[in-house]
Amino acid sequence: MDYVLITISAILMLVGLIGCILPALPGPTLSYLGLVVLSFSDRVTFSTRFFIIWGIVALVVTILDYVIPIWGTKRFGGSKYGVWGSIIGLFVGLFFPPIGFILGPFAGAIVGEMYAGKRSKEMFRAGFGSFIGFLVATFIKILISGTMFFLFFKGLFWS
Repeated sequence: MDYVLITISAILMLVGLIGCILPALPGPTLSYLGLVVLSFSDRVTFSTRFFIIWGIVALVVTILDYVIPIWGTKRFGGSKYGVWGSIIGLFVGLFFPPIGFILGPFAGAIVGEMYAGKRSKEMFRAGFGSFIGFLVATFIKILISGTMFFLFFKGLFWS
């Protein structure tokens, strides 16, 4: 049974890493579930504190994944229309994976700024801010899921 649990856990860890790049999959959450499944095997024991901390980290990173592109739009001079455009673009982009995840917030911020009557330079700057926010959020997700993947191997082979 341990081999089945370890295999399922490894698959969740790999899909979690892939999910860091494809926003349709909740990468850190899947990586966390991989650690939970691994803990049911007889080979690995994690503490309750470990699971609480990493559960909170996975939850916070998942929330930040949606907040950071919006913050990027604001940081690069986007108005409330650009922010709302970025949010709407993010949700519309969910229906056009994988390119929609990247271009949705960018295009939404541009359309929002266009609606606000901004010049093209300001529109594209807000869209660029949304794109930078997406890249930052992706980097954070990869960092967290990569750390969980390391903990998976550490628990499996070095405990």
